[in-house]
Amino acid sequence: MFVLAAIAVIAILIAVHELGHFLAARWQGIHVNRFSIGFGPILLKYQGPETEYAIRAFPLGGFVGFPDDDPDSTIPEDDPDLLRNRPVLDRAIVISAGVIANLIFAYLVLVFQIGSTGIPTGFNAEPGVVVPQVMSVESPAARAGLQDLDIILAVDGTPLEAGETGIFDLKETIEENPETPIPLTVQRNESQLSLTVTPERGSDGKGRIGVQLAPNGERVYREVGNPLEVVGIAAGQFQVIFLNTVKGFYQLITNFENTAGQIAGPVGIVAQGADFAARDAMNLLFFAAVISVNLAIINILPLPALDGGQLAFLLVEGVRGKPVPVHIQDGVMQSGLLLLLGLGIFLIVRDTSQLDWFQQLSR
Repeated sequence: MFVLAAIAVIAILIAVHELGHFLAARWQGIHVNRFSIGFGPILLKYQGPETEYAIRAFPLGGFVGFPDDDPDSTIPEDDPDLLRNRPVLDRAIVISAGVIANLIFAYLVLVFQIGSTGIPTGFNAEPGVVVPQVMSVESPAARAGLQDLDIILAVDGTPLEAGETGIFDLKETIEENPETPIPLTVQRNESQLSLTVTPERGSDGKGRIGVQLAPNGERVYREVGNPLEVVGIAAGQFQVIFLNTVKGFYQLITNFENTAGQIAGPVGIVAQGADFAARDAMNLLFFAAVISVNLAIINILPLPALDGGQLAFLLVEGVRGKPVPVHIQDGVMQSGLLLLLGLGIFLIVRDTSQLDWFQQLSR
């Protein structure tokens, strides 16, 4: 049930992204002949006056098709409303509209979430530190036996305080003791466990165990009084999510060796979404906002087969005054697509191997 909810959220985010491209093209009178959510075999299809609308079997994808790329199209090649015949700015608007749509959607989701749950006024903190996610099955935390949603109560027999203080103390202990066993007292459901984790030494010399950390407890909310307050708080949350996402991608580029394990593929993202939904249905909205921002930033990167790669070609065209030769564009895009497919398959296999049910079957 929770997995289906997470898949539905991701399918909606993809639909929003593709709808951004579609509406931007339609708004400018540009021909669009296909609008598809998902990939693979067609489940449902509707043929409009110009555009075929389809839902396909696998929801984790989608595309907007233009007659420019359709050899069976009857539209003349010199038609001014073909995408390729439009000025650079018009095409840039269409290509970037998916990213813009995801960013706007993320903000609106945060507005809805805050408006529904209320204004956060504090945190009912309890002793200990929550582990929302163990980042990788190769990580020291996983080898020690830590699992998602475990609560670390004490380190080497010393109880952790509530709130941010407990997180700071735990991080400090981990960072200052690379390659040194650290005894932990862990709460898992109704049981207490004694585990020992040995931090690995990072490139900066500090210890790392490969987990996310969060305060133990629940947030306290009050009813919304002024709608403008919701708008402002949502803007603040959006800014934090956006900046943290950009920071995460920057660290991935500059410190790939130590952050590559944090990359999640479709299976990993769905598993995270299911965990959010299992804890609280409203948390799924926050998950949707975070993934929507991530989807936007990933797509704007100047990589082949992504929106950013197409925008890079447009930038070169704007500087040169003429398009990059089609055979070069096709070669770069096809190579990039193969690399992305290869990465996607690798992440699916890796993330599936980390799922609890898979590990239990393999024992």
